[in-house]
Amino acid sequence: MILAAAFLLTPCAAFAAGSDDSAPPVPTETTTQCEKGTVWDEKTRACVKADDSSLNDDQRFGAVRELAYAGRYEDAKLVLAAMTEGETSRVMTYRGFLLRQTGQIEAGIAAYERAIALDPANNLARSYYGQLLVQMDEMALARAQLDQIRAHGGAGSWAEQSLATAITTGVTYTF
Repeated sequence: MILAAAFLLTPCAAFAAGSDDSAPPVPTETTTQCEKGTVWDEKTRACVKADDSSLNDDQRFGAVRELAYAGRYEDAKLVLAAMTEGETSRVMTYRGFLLRQTGQIEAGIAAYERAIALDPANNLARSYYGQLLVQMDEMALARAQLDQIRAHGGAGSWAEQSLATAITTGVTYTF
């Protein structure tokens, strides 16, 4: 159990809020200098509003990930709200994660379920949803998400490993 918990806390194995990158985000000016609702823009070398046209959605996602990792969930929600791609599976995965972290469990469940409905192979959404189910002591439902991760090619992935460990230990990701 201690080894499993150590795995969950190892930074190189951690995905932060829906990222495809297993390394924690490197703090940038977004978290060290920018105020609520703003994101660092490398081109202008300044903090700009999250909905500024100089930013694209990938930059916004990077900011959401960084803010979530820093525990600034409300700030991350503001940046996520500025996304222009609409209600995509990745947006709904982030929304579910942020809602979960801010105690809005029912809304988080709805967001995860929407992400999965949009893309049944979204193993990250399934993993985060499964971890929420573990927190709710809904182990059979969490195991069903783990089975779906494996059925969608996620065997050996972070999504599978983190949910399997959560089911075994009760320890879930908060970033």
